[in-house]
Amino acid sequence: MNQKDPRVEAAKMHWSGRFVTNGVPLSVFQDVTESVNHWDHWCSAWSEKASIFEALGQEAMDQGYLLSAAQHLTTAAVCYHFGKFLFVQDKEQMRTAHAKAVECRNLALPHLDPPGERVKIPFGEHCFYGNLRKPVDSIKPPVILMTLGLDSAKEEMETNEIIFLERGMATLAFDGPGQGESEYEQPICPEYELPVKSVLDWLEKRDDVDSDSVGIWGVSLGGYYAPRAAAFDDRIKACISLTGPFNMNECYEKLPGLTKTAFMHRSNSSNEEEARQVAVRMSLEGVAEKISCPLYVVAGKLDRVIPHQQAIKLAHTASGEVVLNLVEDGGHVANNRAYKYRTQSADWIATKLGV
Repeated sequence: MNQKDPRVEAAKMHWSGRFVTNGVPLSVFQDVTESVNHWDHWCSAWSEKASIFEALGQEAMDQGYLLSAAQHLTTAAVCYHFGKFLFVQDKEQMRTAHAKAVECRNLALPHLDPPGERVKIPFGEHCFYGNLRKPVDSIKPPVILMTLGLDSAKEEMETNEIIFLERGMATLAFDGPGQGESEYEQPICPEYELPVKSVLDWLEKRDDVDSDSVGIWGVSLGGYYAPRAAAFDDRIKACISLTGPFNMNECYEKLPGLTKTAFMHRSNSSNEEEARQVAVRMSLEGVAEKISCPLYVVAGKLDRVIPHQQAIKLAHTASGEVVLNLVEDGGHVANNRAYKYRTQSADWIATKLGV
């Protein structure tokens, strides 16, 4: 009997909540984590499962069942995404799976309920790609900027987007530096207020969303990016931070191995010392005090990636109104207990944005 790779065992033990909460069927997660014995086979196993949903989506599309097609293709996209999300040791295989994730989600976007639009946002010499979705029959709705984590991408955001869309808010999930489609050309940017400024500038040119009523949401490392941006830009009217670091350098040493490797890769660091220097720049020390907009902070007390004390420090340091939701039995991002914060935070920010 083959011994299980500890990296696969870690995935099985710690990631089930995230995968299933973000759109992977439980049976698919179980099939992959039970059948894969070595991490080298992780990406190909997820891609094989994703191709099943991709084929179902294409079949539904050919038959004119466009909503069903979009739903299958979205599941395909998230399965391809989870094949590549930390699979940095084989860049060719990772990029192939990533391209399929983007392709499937792009095919789904026009046929979702509500539909989405792929957008391109300038950022200096580069650009970001994002998915903009608006509630049906809405006229200039408030908009939630969705800042992603180290290993997340806009193709993973369907179940996160929908809670805001159902409450009358538009969503813009975008791949910033070091994330998704941007990760191959733009390394992690600790000063994340810079990319968010470009996104806000771009939003102000749109006439179909209310750029005077913008909230920001951040997950994991995005839970650092979002409050960081809110501290520097008063166009942000409310902020949700999901288990982000207050000081990444304090967390770096105890990061899981796969996460630390991905951080090195996406910060374009050639060794751990270079990566550590990037982590040192990722701090809200002297910054969090500038957050004056309402802030909703979530932390899982069983988080093994970012200690929940980091969230407590953010909540206690910010200057404005703060809600701290400590999930006693929650892991990282409390994905294993999403029912204890998702609707609550969505209702909270809807109120703050006057929906």
